[in-house]
Amino acid sequence: MSEKQHCIVLVTASSREEAEKIVRILLEEKLIACANIISPVFSLFWWQGRIENAQEHLIIMKTTRSLFSRLAEKVKTLHSYQVPEIIAIPIVRGYKPYMDWLKGTLK
Repeated sequence: MSEKQHCIVLVTASSREEAEKIVRILLEEKLIACANIISPVFSLFWWQGRIENAQEHLIIMKTTRSLFSRLAEKVKTLHSYQVPEIIAIPIVRGYKPYMDWLKGTLK
């Protein structure tokens, strides 16, 4: 599996508890190899025609592109937002031992 098949998925959550719940379930289902939760982050965004802001919790997850659809569907079922942020960014290069670990951890 080449590095081009791996990606980082970003999701913001409304609370630390929600973020941890999402991460634990995705880990248990082997849809992600690992995650970082950065708390809090201050977000500004357009919502329903207005600029809004919120204190959120950013989840940074490592997975493969082939698992993204299943991961996104699972996040939608667990998430409190009507339209959750679920964004994949390709991993262009990585430290080979880490990438090998990532590959061996996922379904």
